[in-house]
Amino acid sequence: MNAKTVMENDAKYIAHAYARNPLVLEKGKNATAWDADGKKYIDFTSGIGVNALGWANEGWVEAVTKQLSTLQHTSNVFYSEPCTIAAKMICEKSGMKKVFFANSGAEANEGVIKAARKYSFTKYGPQRRTIVALENSFHGRTMATLSATGQDVFHQYFFPFVEDFKFAKANDTEGTIAMLTGEVCAVMMEMVQGEGGVMPLDKEYVKAVYDYCQAHDILLIVDEVQTGIGRSGTFFSYQQFDIQPDLVSCAKGLGGGLPIGAVLFGEKTEDVFGPSDHGSTFGGNPAVCAGAIYVMNQIDDAFMAEVAKKGNYMREKISKMAHVKSVVGMGMMLGVELEEGYTSKQVLSALLQNGLMVLTAKAKVRLLPPLTITQEELDEGLAIMEQTLANM
Repeated sequence: MNAKTVMENDAKYIAHAYARNPLVLEKGKNATAWDADGKKYIDFTSGIGVNALGWANEGWVEAVTKQLSTLQHTSNVFYSEPCTIAAKMICEKSGMKKVFFANSGAEANEGVIKAARKYSFTKYGPQRRTIVALENSFHGRTMATLSATGQDVFHQYFFPFVEDFKFAKANDTEGTIAMLTGEVCAVMMEMVQGEGGVMPLDKEYVKAVYDYCQAHDILLIVDEVQTGIGRSGTFFSYQQFDIQPDLVSCAKGLGGGLPIGAVLFGEKTEDVFGPSDHGSTFGGNPAVCAGAIYVMNQIDDAFMAEVAKKGNYMREKISKMAHVKSVVGMGMMLGVELEEGYTSKQVLSALLQNGLMVLTAKAKVRLLPPLTITQEELDEGLAIMEQTLANM
């Protein structure tokens, strides 16, 4: 099918929950893709941070297809080796104790919310159940994760939302701690608010809230769905903040392109779930875990140093481009703030026409290239961005 036919079928048969960009992708290799009409693109999106190793990574493809040739699915009523290997690796890389595998970031966040409330219910009773999240946060589109999202735009239509979430202002230490009253069981935060506009948290703020939570047995939940798996320049972004969370959610880059989410439990919470407290038919799928094992085997210290280096290189180059006000973020998760009069959607459209795929996050252009992007691909994409912005 050509691009026109694909888009016509999409309009006719697929529910319009997404505002798609006019691009039909056909194939890709690392950070380079081609559309159905043969046009070439450089990818600064990696499937919203999912394709950590780029498109069609040969080792990843081999690991997944090898597993598919033996066991593609088992369910969680039986054991499987890939599931246990992946869990062991992620615990060793994170300092966490146990893992529950799900299929997405929203499911992982649903899991940490349930775990926090059960921990507190068991220890303190039903009245200690409130979770303090942050204004401008985003944690998913299920009912509980929408309720935990600190943006009013998402709190529409689907009433009633899940109760007992409160929202503190990010980087306001005094204001946040003042909200941690006797009914609060947990604080939930992203180290960089991705969908909220690529807004990094201050290290001093995070550490102060963490210390208060530790002193008062309030759980600290860190949402690493977008920032995790090497994206920030460390395996998890919280590892740059001198903290060890009680619960962590992750997804996106962990599977390298296959759907996976994970709830990570710390020392306090490792035994909070018992049989039937939570579940997932597809969680821990052998083929998906085989992909995750391959991804994690690539992300060593040298790999993450390269991520940090590429991120700094991008930040330096982009900050000098026309109509750019600032560049913020961590590692290869960057937000480009534009001068007044230029919108992120306007810039995205112009870049796409010129062969560069980017994302938006509110007013910012959001960049999440594959962590394996080559210097040649990086420079080609940056050249498209520089020329496009200069001509706007």
